[in-house]
Amino acid sequence: MKLFTSSIAPDYHRIVDTVCNRKPDVLPLYEHNVCYEVIGELTGSALPELMEHDLETGFRIYNDFFRQVGYDVVTFEQCITAAMPPGGALRGGMGPIQDRAALKAFPWHEIPVRWYEMAARRFEALGNAMPDGMKAIGGVGNGVFEIAEDLVGLEYLPFLEADDPEAFRDLFRRIGDLMETIWTRFLNEFGEIYCVCRFGDDLGFRSSLLTMPATVREEIIPQYKRIIELVHHAGKPFLLHSCGCIFEVMDDLIAAGIDAKHSNEDAIAPFERWITDYGDRIGLLGGIDMDFIVSREPEAIREVVAEKARRYRNLARGFAVGTGNSIPDYVPARNYLAMLEAVEAVRNENC
Repeated sequence: MKLFTSSIAPDYHRIVDTVCNRKPDVLPLYEHNVCYEVIGELTGSALPELMEHDLETGFRIYNDFFRQVGYDVVTFEQCITAAMPPGGALRGGMGPIQDRAALKAFPWHEIPVRWYEMAARRFEALGNAMPDGMKAIGGVGNGVFEIAEDLVGLEYLPFLEADDPEAFRDLFRRIGDLMETIWTRFLNEFGEIYCVCRFGDDLGFRSSLLTMPATVREEIIPQYKRIIELVHHAGKPFLLHSCGCIFEVMDDLIAAGIDAKHSNEDAIAPFERWITDYGDRIGLLGGIDMDFIVSREPEAIREVVAEKARRYRNLARGFAVGTGNSIPDYVPARNYLAMLEAVEAVRNENC
């Protein structure tokens, strides 16, 4: 595989315009995450190892990859759950908090310190290697519901609510306090590296929300608003990444102040629905089903991606093209490259 070099110079203002629901001068690329393994394969580097043992070299390769293939921003975040004590339940099972006593005993005050110790040197290396014309997108990973899942467990959250409704409400308030503490320091010390801030919080699956709509409206969104207000006060737009069928609460999320939304899956709804229902109010990013990128051959990917990129660019005001989820290690590198090549061709049609 030969990695091409985009003919279009990066300009992070394109993503800012997109997230703020303004049509940029050139169609932007966007990806929630591109795993180190795939970038390593495409660049012929040992990127996963470098990102553990040589951050300066690792981020130089990582950032330059985004520049070379036509992105205007580098995507990077440091997750809060990575700083949690062992035994979290984000991937299933029972978490460490099952009652009020455990909620009170949890070391809340230690998590921001642990997070900063993990994150600071990565953000510094990210900023030191930032190419001209680019900034980062992302920031502090994990949203309110994901942290609640990690601390309690998805299937155990309803039991906590039934057994002690006040402890259930306190859990979300404590998560909001934790996130506000971490986000405040992040924005003060590393905010200049970023042009758009986001977190990912998967609220749904293919057929519905993962929790009751009332829980999203009454417990989760009030904590979102605290972070969104911090981000806006810092002069940056806010992008929400949330997978699943979340149409029941989209109006509530928009009212809370999100500027843009990412994540789509054709099995849930065609991307045109997102544009029709919300494209007049928020920016929309993605559009290409990840299952399609995984399962099809490069020639078909180039054809379909080019057609959809042109169509969505014309239908939407603020639109950036990429997968509806991310590029994990099971996405064939040649398929991802085919998508990038198709988008490069479409972008050059604007120039």
